[in-house]
Amino acid sequence: MSDIRHDRVHGTQVIIAPERLHRPHCYGVEENEEIVKEEYCPFCEGNESMTPPEIFALRKKGSLPNKKGWKTRVVPNLYKAVQIETAYEHHYGFFEHWEGFGAHELIIDTPEHHTSITQWSESAVVHWLQTLRARVSDLRKDERIAYISLFKNEGSEAGASQQHCHTQLIGLPIVPKLLRERYQRSFTYYKQNSSALLESEIEHEEASDERIVAKNGEFTAYCPYASAYPFEVIISSKKALGQIDTLHDETIAEVAPLLVLILKNMKKQLGCFTFNLSISTPPLQGNAFEYDILTHTDEMCRFAIRIMPRLYHLAGFEVSTGININPVAPEHAAKLLRGSIDE
Repeated sequence: MSDIRHDRVHGTQVIIAPERLHRPHCYGVEENEEIVKEEYCPFCEGNESMTPPEIFALRKKGSLPNKKGWKTRVVPNLYKAVQIETAYEHHYGFFEHWEGFGAHELIIDTPEHHTSITQWSESAVVHWLQTLRARVSDLRKDERIAYISLFKNEGSEAGASQQHCHTQLIGLPIVPKLLRERYQRSFTYYKQNSSALLESEIEHEEASDERIVAKNGEFTAYCPYASAYPFEVIISSKKALGQIDTLHDETIAEVAPLLVLILKNMKKQLGCFTFNLSISTPPLQGNAFEYDILTHTDEMCRFAIRIMPRLYHLAGFEVSTGININPVAPEHAAKLLRGSIDE
């Protein structure tokens, strides 16, 4: 039987429809494409001259910028959606628009020619999170940037155009409408309940225990009740541990092994699968958002990682209504992922 569920965190509805699991071409898992050789990959160590000069890098002691010896490396995206060099101007009127100002950076996650985060070690995940922390912390100083999106596209079906593992950062002078509404909703919930919305969701998920996949320290991994994607997983905590740019090293060391575990278990169940991964990044600046919300960010928000497998194509209904149809019940997905842990 189908089930229409409400996602309180994202403010959306989702249709859980297991009957559609067996329709033709439901699973959009792509075949492994021919791997680009390392000598031709611009993101591999030794090919630093094939990218723009680096903005930031975690490096081995004594190594030089734009040379070998890095653990992670950040460069400007060659194909920018927005540009930091563009004028910061807002034009009003019927055809209102902003100049294409913003930051578009590419984080090269590892010097090794890995094509999937499922191949990473825990230390690689730690270095990756430390790099994201450093970049958001730095860009927060620019008062023109109101919001930063951090995301990974793995596989061409999920939007990746390079095989070598990488992450993208896009900083905007505006807070996107969906995000603005989400954080306003979170703030309203916080004022009414004196607790964060995500904190309450985890408490209810733990009480139900149907969709919990694994825990490590303060962090819980679960398939949310209203999963918009089959095998969707959120990793977060009930406690306020800071945001991506204020996480302590101890917190990063705690969440890293849980992320590795979940992704490896997903691969056991799904094989080669494509997915999008996003990291929560609340609004940054007061000139683009309500002051009360910005001053209560840590209380009302929780650092979270959302993994969204792209196992089937979105079609006309999803695009026209904004309601995703998920053919895998999250209870079933969580059970399978927990089983992988025990193997």
